[in-house]
Amino acid sequence: MIKLYSPIILLLLIFTSCGSNEALENEKESNQVIINQKVRDAHSYSNVHEIFTKHLHLDLEIDFNSKTIYGTARHHMKNNGTDTAVFDLKGIEIIRVTTGVKGNEKNTDYVIGQEDPIIGAPLSIKVDSLVTDINIYYKTTEKSDALDWLDPHLTDSKKYPYLYTQGQAILTRTWIPTQDSPQNRITYSADVKVPKELMALMSANNPTQKNDSGIYHFEMKQPIPVYLIALAVGNLSYRKIGKNCGVYTEPTMIDEVAWEFQDLKKMMSAAEELYGKYEWDKYDVIVLPYSFPFGGMENPRLTFANPTLITGDRSLITVVAHELAHSWSGNLVTNATWDDFWLNEGFTVYFENRIMEKIYGKEVADILALIEFQELEVEIKEIQESDHPEDTYLKLALNGRDPDEGMTQIAYVKGAFFLKTVEELAGRKKFDDFMKNYFKEYKFQTLTSEMFENYLIENLLKPNHIKFDTKEWLYGNGLPKNCVKIKSPRFEYVQKLSEEFANGKDIFKGKGSKIKRETYITQEWQAFIRKLPRDLSVEKLKLLDDKLGFKSCGNSEIMTEWFVLSINAGYTDVRPEIEQFLNKVGRRKFLLPIYKTLSKDKENLKFAKKVYSNARKNYHSVSQKTMDELLNYSL
Repeated sequence: MIKLYSPIILLLLIFTSCGSNEALENEKESNQVIINQKVRDAHSYSNVHEIFTKHLHLDLEIDFNSKTIYGTARHHMKNNGTDTAVFDLKGIEIIRVTTGVKGNEKNTDYVIGQEDPIIGAPLSIKVDSLVTDINIYYKTTEKSDALDWLDPHLTDSKKYPYLYTQGQAILTRTWIPTQDSPQNRITYSADVKVPKELMALMSANNPTQKNDSGIYHFEMKQPIPVYLIALAVGNLSYRKIGKNCGVYTEPTMIDEVAWEFQDLKKMMSAAEELYGKYEWDKYDVIVLPYSFPFGGMENPRLTFANPTLITGDRSLITVVAHELAHSWSGNLVTNATWDDFWLNEGFTVYFENRIMEKIYGKEVADILALIEFQELEVEIKEIQESDHPEDTYLKLALNGRDPDEGMTQIAYVKGAFFLKTVEELAGRKKFDDFMKNYFKEYKFQTLTSEMFENYLIENLLKPNHIKFDTKEWLYGNGLPKNCVKIKSPRFEYVQKLSEEFANGKDIFKGKGSKIKRETYITQEWQAFIRKLPRDLSVEKLKLLDDKLGFKSCGNSEIMTEWFVLSINAGYTDVRPEIEQFLNKVGRRKFLLPIYKTLSKDKENLKFAKKVYSNARKNYHSVSQKTMDELLNYSL
């Protein structure tokens, strides 16, 4: 049994740390934060134009017994002469607030304002115009939605508890009182105390093995937006892959994870060849438990990844290419607000595709892009029929709404095809030169869509006399007519094969007898399944399952496509596999289409609610929120 301890609140984590003194050492001229005075963030109360954090030091104690983090957030700030500092807060209990450096602190008054259900409440702290150090003593609660506390049975080993955070978009404020706006980049350090049987990791410099004290020190010396502050605690092992990259996961999984991500070093070389030096010293990946709500999260120096990527054939490595690309687009150059989210994701999908092309060839890269484009077309139609058809614009207007609502294929794939279209008009060499300069020009800075639009016009379009309507893409509904078209003979072939099967041809006879699941890559099978009609007979579906084993193949991308088709076609034989999948996997990308399809008729909806009532506890709050709304579920 793991030993758990009781936190001593009065001590509030007096570890061996440098606190705010370390902050002073970390202030380098090259990393000075630039706050754009004209940019207002609708999803943050913080008054960063008057006073903003430059360095944050965290003292944290992780208590698995009470599922609570007891912490002190020591903000070293740039004060422009204000008498109030405003922080963002949600799901956190404040114990006390002081000003001054550690060892010379004075209590100060604070007020917690009225809570908004989306963005939380403002924490207003009284200061004088000379105050530069604010210390907030706090503890998390069961409403701290960034935190996923996992009991041992939800881990691979089934022996030890696990904790991880998910900060994007505005959940960092639920476990750290902070100025939670992406426009404020900060450096940070931390001292974290965990049970001695476990290891702590953060989006910073990390240990590669457990120590005897259970106390770990971290430093992130490059300035980052606070949504990228991340923490994971568990029974973890490390395996080096390249000179500056490796993987973490539970010891029971380390061999298969290391094998799956062997191409990581190739990806890093390809990325640097494309768009310049990797600026974060090290690039590691941690494979978390299945409850993690995303395929990956680009926390600098430590990408968080979902175990659904581990397929045994390296077929879903593109997700890692995506998260690596974020080391330039998103982490190095960041959207100033969540209305500009496409600047993070559109650039990253484009960059990811270029990495895949460089390593695996244009043929594979085109197939990947076409699969994503299909998803974009479906989502555009859904959004245009929704209450917010304007969400098909690249530049969003999310005031009063959860920024998660902007995390659609518009930002990711429409954004990428915007760049692909510009590339086709300008030519690859000119476009690549432009991109390199863009990453260099805005390195460690944030910008808006309008700022990028001006930069594009002045540095690529005008000098090369290129006619391109930027506003049609940024502020127009759907896809512009000049959107680049991609063709793939392999993609078209599997679609034709699908049509032939649906029309009665036995594709498994003759030469077809050699068709196996491994005959085609994951995305080709996705194209094959998507082309099958919704009313395909149960007999034909059973034949495909007998020959190709889609329902239990272990590849979540393929299984999700297959489950959706099967539900639509009334192929109820797959229900046990669907239930097992929904109880195991917490990745929102897969949960949403399955639950959404099940919710279309009464009988399937009844099944969905029954499964969800049991599976819900296995999901992170991000996935719970989406499925609760979809299924009209309440505890």
